[in-house]
Amino acid sequence: TFNISRQEVVRRLRAKGQPIRLFAETDKQCRIRLRALELMEERSEDQGQRNDFMRQLGEMEEGMKLDVLRQKDGIVDDKSLKKPKKPDLVVEPITLGLLQADRDRLNMQIYAYLAYTQQEWADFMEQRPEEEKRSTQGKRAAVLQKQTAEYIKPLLKQLKKRSLEPDILARVAEITHHMQNRRYRDAQDSYLQLSIGNAPWPIGVTMVGIHERSAREKIFSSQVAHVLNDETSRKWIQSVKRLMTFAQSKYPPDTLSQIS
Repeated sequence: TFNISRQEVVRRLRAKGQPIRLFAETDKQCRIRLRALELMEERSEDQGQRNDFMRQLGEMEEGMKLDVLRQKDGIVDDKSLKKPKKPDLVVEPITLGLLQADRDRLNMQIYAYLAYTQQEWADFMEQRPEEEKRSTQGKRAAVLQKQTAEYIKPLLKQLKKRSLEPDILARVAEITHHMQNRRYRDAQDSYLQLSIGNAPWPIGVTMVGIHERSAREKIFSSQVAHVLNDETSRKWIQSVKRLMTFAQSKYPPDTLSQIS
Protein backbone atom coordinates (compact mmCIF):
# COMPACT_ATOMS: atom_id res chain seq x y z
CA THR A 1 0.00 0.00 0.00
CA PHE A 2 0.98 3.64 -0.21
CA ASN A 3 0.38 6.26 2.41
CA ILE A 4 -2.73 8.29 1.53
CA SER A 5 -6.01 8.87 3.33
CA ARG A 6 -9.31 7.20 2.53
CA GLN A 7 -10.71 10.52 1.29
CA GLU A 8 -7.82 10.85 -1.18
CA VAL A 9 -8.37 7.27 -2.39
CA VAL A 10 -12.05 8.03 -3.04
CA ARG A 11 -11.18 11.25 -4.88
CA ARG A 12 -8.62 9.58 -7.16
CA LEU A 13 -10.86 6.60 -7.95
CA ARG A 14 -13.75 8.89 -8.86
CA ALA A 15 -11.45 10.93 -11.08
CA LYS A 16 -10.57 7.73 -12.94
CA GLY A 17 -14.21 6.67 -13.25
CA GLN A 18 -13.61 3.65 -11.02
CA PRO A 19 -15.90 2.33 -8.23
CA ILE A 20 -14.81 3.65 -4.85
CA ARG A 21 -15.20 0.20 -3.26
CA LEU A 22 -15.73 -3.26 -4.67
CA PHE A 23 -17.80 -5.92 -2.90
CA ALA A 24 -16.21 -6.91 0.45
CA GLU A 25 -13.14 -4.77 -0.34
CA THR A 26 -11.18 -3.40 2.63
CA ASP A 27 -9.52 0.03 2.74
CA LYS A 28 -6.12 -1.60 2.28
CA GLN A 29 -7.26 -3.58 -0.77
CA CYS A 30 -8.82 -0.41 -2.18
CA ARG A 31 -5.49 1.43 -1.91
CA ILE A 32 -3.71 -1.48 -3.59
CA ARG A 33 -6.22 -1.43 -6.44
CA LEU A 34 -5.76 2.33 -6.88
CA ARG A 35 -1.97 1.97 -6.89
CA ALA A 36 -2.15 -0.79 -9.50
CA LEU A 37 -4.27 1.44 -11.74
CA GLU A 38 -1.85 4.34 -11.34
CA LEU A 39 1.18 2.14 -12.08
CA MET A 40 -0.42 0.95 -15.32
CA GLU A 41 -1.13 4.56 -16.29
CA GLU A 42 2.42 5.63 -15.45
CA ARG A 43 3.81 2.84 -17.64
CA SER A 44 1.82 4.03 -20.62
CA GLU A 45 2.75 7.67 -19.86
CA ASP A 46 6.44 6.75 -19.66
CA GLN A 47 6.17 5.27 -23.12
CA GLY A 48 4.39 8.41 -24.24
CA GLN A 49 7.11 10.56 -22.65
CA ARG A 50 9.80 8.77 -24.65
CA ASN A 51 7.75 9.22 -27.79
CA ASP A 52 7.27 12.89 -26.88
CA PHE A 53 11.04 13.34 -26.55
CA MET A 54 11.66 11.78 -29.96
CA ARG A 55 8.83 13.84 -31.47
CA GLN A 56 10.33 17.08 -30.14
CA LEU A 57 13.75 15.99 -31.38
CA GLY A 58 12.32 15.35 -34.86
CA GLU A 59 10.58 18.73 -34.90
CA MET A 60 13.82 20.46 -33.93
CA GLU A 61 15.74 18.70 -36.71
CA GLU A 62 13.09 19.67 -39.26
CA GLY A 63 13.19 23.26 -38.02
CA MET A 64 16.97 23.40 -38.42
CA LYS A 65 16.74 22.03 -41.98
CA LEU A 66 14.13 24.68 -42.79
CA ASP A 67 16.37 27.42 -41.39
CA VAL A 68 19.25 26.25 -43.62
CA LEU A 69 17.05 26.38 -46.72
CA ARG A 70 15.82 29.87 -45.81
CA GLN A 71 19.39 31.11 -45.33
CA LYS A 72 20.37 29.73 -48.76
CA ASP A 73 17.42 31.55 -50.35
CA GLY A 74 18.17 34.74 -48.43
CA ILE A 75 14.87 34.69 -46.54
CA VAL A 76 14.93 36.36 -43.12
CA ASP A 77 12.53 34.97 -40.54
CA ASP A 78 10.85 37.77 -38.58
CA LYS A 79 10.28 35.45 -35.61
CA SER A 80 14.00 34.88 -35.18
CA LEU A 81 14.58 38.65 -34.94
CA LYS A 82 12.06 39.07 -32.13
CA LYS A 83 13.61 37.90 -28.91
CA PRO A 84 11.20 37.00 -26.11
CA LYS A 85 11.04 39.52 -23.30
CA LYS A 86 12.81 38.26 -20.20
CA PRO A 87 10.83 38.40 -16.96
CA ASP A 88 11.90 41.01 -14.43
CA LEU A 89 12.99 38.85 -11.50
CA VAL A 90 14.67 39.97 -8.31
CA VAL A 91 16.61 37.01 -6.94
CA GLU A 92 17.11 37.17 -3.18
CA PRO A 93 19.03 34.82 -0.89
CA ILE A 94 16.61 32.07 0.13
CA THR A 95 16.18 32.16 3.91
CA LEU A 96 15.05 28.92 5.54
CA GLY A 97 13.92 30.85 8.61
CA LEU A 98 11.01 32.20 6.56
CA LEU A 99 9.39 28.75 6.78
CA GLN A 100 8.08 29.81 10.17
CA ALA A 101 8.13 33.60 9.80
CA ASP A 102 6.85 34.42 6.27
CA ARG A 103 6.00 31.57 3.91
CA ASP A 104 4.54 33.89 1.28
CA ARG A 105 7.86 35.67 0.87
CA LEU A 106 9.70 32.34 0.82
CA ASN A 107 7.46 31.12 -2.01
CA MET A 108 8.35 34.16 -4.10
CA GLN A 109 12.06 33.83 -3.32
CA ILE A 110 12.05 30.22 -4.56
CA TYR A 111 9.93 31.14 -7.59
CA ALA A 112 12.32 33.94 -8.61
CA TYR A 113 15.40 31.76 -8.21
CA LEU A 114 14.03 28.78 -10.16
CA ALA A 115 12.66 30.98 -12.95
CA TYR A 116 15.97 32.85 -13.18
CA THR A 117 18.00 29.61 -13.28
CA GLN A 118 15.70 28.25 -15.96
CA GLN A 119 16.20 31.42 -18.03
CA GLU A 120 19.97 31.16 -17.55
CA TRP A 121 19.88 27.63 -18.93
CA ALA A 122 17.85 28.78 -21.95
CA ASP A 123 20.32 31.62 -22.63
CA PHE A 124 23.25 29.22 -22.33
CA MET A 125 21.69 26.88 -24.89
CA GLU A 126 21.08 29.79 -27.26
CA GLN A 127 24.68 31.05 -27.03
CA ARG A 128 26.26 27.72 -28.03
CA PRO A 129 28.22 27.51 -31.30
CA GLU A 130 26.15 26.59 -34.34
CA GLU A 131 28.12 23.36 -34.83
CA GLU A 132 27.29 22.24 -31.31
CA LYS A 133 23.60 23.09 -31.75
CA ARG A 134 23.41 20.93 -34.88
CA SER A 135 25.20 17.95 -33.37
CA THR A 136 23.16 15.00 -32.13
CA GLN A 137 24.19 15.64 -28.52
CA GLY A 138 23.43 19.33 -28.87
CA LYS A 139 19.94 18.65 -30.19
CA ARG A 140 19.19 16.25 -27.36
CA ALA A 141 20.43 18.79 -24.80
CA ALA A 142 18.16 21.45 -26.31
CA VAL A 143 15.11 19.16 -26.16
CA LEU A 144 15.97 18.30 -22.54
CA GLN A 145 16.07 21.99 -21.64
CA LYS A 146 12.74 22.71 -23.35
CA GLN A 147 11.17 19.69 -21.68
CA THR A 148 12.40 20.86 -18.27
CA ALA A 149 10.95 24.33 -18.83
CA GLU A 150 7.58 22.72 -19.60
CA TYR A 151 7.60 20.19 -16.76
CA ILE A 152 8.50 22.70 -14.03
CA LYS A 153 5.53 24.99 -14.79
CA PRO A 154 3.18 23.28 -12.25
CA LEU A 155 5.71 23.92 -9.46
CA LEU A 156 6.18 27.57 -10.44
CA LYS A 157 2.42 27.98 -10.60
CA GLN A 158 1.98 26.60 -7.08
CA LEU A 159 4.79 28.80 -5.77
CA LYS A 160 3.22 31.88 -7.35
CA LYS A 161 -0.19 31.00 -5.88
CA ARG A 162 1.46 30.10 -2.55
CA SER A 163 -0.40 26.79 -2.57
CA LEU A 164 2.53 24.39 -2.16
CA GLU A 165 2.13 22.00 0.76
CA PRO A 166 4.28 22.94 3.80
CA ASP A 167 6.36 19.74 3.89
CA ILE A 168 7.10 19.93 0.15
CA LEU A 169 7.85 23.66 0.45
CA ALA A 170 10.39 22.90 3.18
CA ARG A 171 12.26 20.40 0.99
CA VAL A 172 12.21 22.65 -2.09
CA ALA A 173 13.45 25.55 0.06
CA GLU A 174 16.35 23.43 1.31
CA ILE A 175 17.27 22.36 -2.23
CA THR A 176 17.28 25.90 -3.64
CA HIS A 177 19.02 27.33 -0.55
CA HIS A 178 21.89 24.85 -0.93
CA MET A 179 22.01 25.46 -4.69
CA GLN A 180 22.43 29.19 -4.12
CA ASN A 181 25.31 28.52 -1.73
CA ARG A 182 26.89 25.96 -4.10
CA ARG A 183 26.44 23.11 -1.63
CA TYR A 184 25.23 20.62 -4.19
CA ARG A 185 25.84 17.53 -2.08
CA ASP A 186 23.51 18.94 0.58
CA ALA A 187 21.02 19.88 -2.15
CA GLN A 188 21.20 16.30 -3.42
CA ASP A 189 20.39 14.97 0.08
CA SER A 190 17.34 17.25 0.31
CA TYR A 191 16.30 16.19 -3.20
CA LEU A 192 16.40 12.53 -2.19
CA GLN A 193 14.26 13.26 0.87
CA LEU A 194 11.75 15.03 -1.38
CA SER A 195 11.68 12.38 -4.10
CA ILE A 196 11.92 9.03 -2.27
CA GLY A 197 11.66 10.03 1.39
CA ASN A 198 13.72 8.68 4.27
CA ALA A 199 11.39 5.97 5.55
CA PRO A 200 12.50 2.30 5.53
CA TRP A 201 9.74 1.70 2.94
CA PRO A 202 9.62 4.94 0.91
CA ILE A 203 6.24 4.24 -0.71
CA GLY A 204 4.64 4.18 2.73
CA VAL A 205 3.64 1.29 4.95
CA THR A 206 0.66 1.74 7.21
CA MET A 207 0.15 -1.89 8.28
CA VAL A 208 3.07 -2.98 10.45
CA GLY A 209 0.96 -5.01 12.87
CA ILE A 210 -2.23 -6.96 13.04
CA HIS A 211 -4.44 -3.89 13.33
CA GLU A 212 -4.27 -0.76 11.23
CA ARG A 213 -3.93 2.42 13.29
CA SER A 214 -5.56 5.63 12.16
CA ALA A 215 -2.64 7.78 13.34
CA ARG A 216 -0.12 5.75 11.33
CA GLU A 217 -0.50 7.98 8.27
CA LYS A 218 0.37 11.09 10.30
CA ILE A 219 3.51 9.45 11.63
CA PHE A 220 4.83 8.89 8.12
CA SER A 221 3.46 12.08 6.54
CA SER A 222 6.93 13.65 6.30
CA GLN A 223 8.48 10.47 4.93
CA VAL A 224 6.25 9.84 1.93
CA ALA A 225 7.90 9.50 -1.49
CA HIS A 226 6.36 12.50 -3.23
CA VAL A 227 7.77 11.35 -6.57
CA LEU A 228 5.17 8.57 -6.45
CA ASN A 229 2.20 10.83 -5.78
CA ASP A 230 1.32 11.50 -9.41
CA GLU A 231 2.92 11.99 -12.81
CA THR A 232 2.89 15.81 -12.60
CA SER A 233 4.82 15.77 -9.32
CA ARG A 234 7.34 13.30 -10.72
CA LYS A 235 8.00 15.55 -13.70
CA TRP A 236 8.59 18.78 -11.78
CA ILE A 237 10.72 17.00 -9.16
CA GLN A 238 12.83 15.62 -11.99
CA SER A 239 13.04 19.11 -13.51
CA VAL A 240 14.40 20.52 -10.22
CA LYS A 241 17.16 17.89 -10.38
CA ARG A 242 18.00 18.94 -13.94
CA LEU A 243 18.24 22.58 -12.88
CA MET A 244 20.52 21.51 -10.05
CA THR A 245 22.79 19.74 -12.54
CA PHE A 246 22.94 22.84 -14.75
CA ALA A 247 23.66 25.13 -11.77
CA GLN A 248 26.52 22.88 -10.70
CA SER A 249 28.06 23.02 -14.18
CA LYS A 250 27.79 26.81 -14.40
CA TYR A 251 28.60 27.59 -10.75
CA PRO A 252 30.95 24.86 -9.53
CA PRO A 253 31.21 24.30 -5.76
CA ASP A 254 34.07 25.76 -3.77
CA THR A 255 35.12 22.33 -2.47
CA LEU A 256 35.14 18.93 -4.17
CA SER A 257 33.20 17.47 -1.26
CA GLN A 258 30.09 19.39 -2.39
CA ILE A 259 29.97 17.86 -5.88
CA SER A 260 26.76 15.84 -6.15
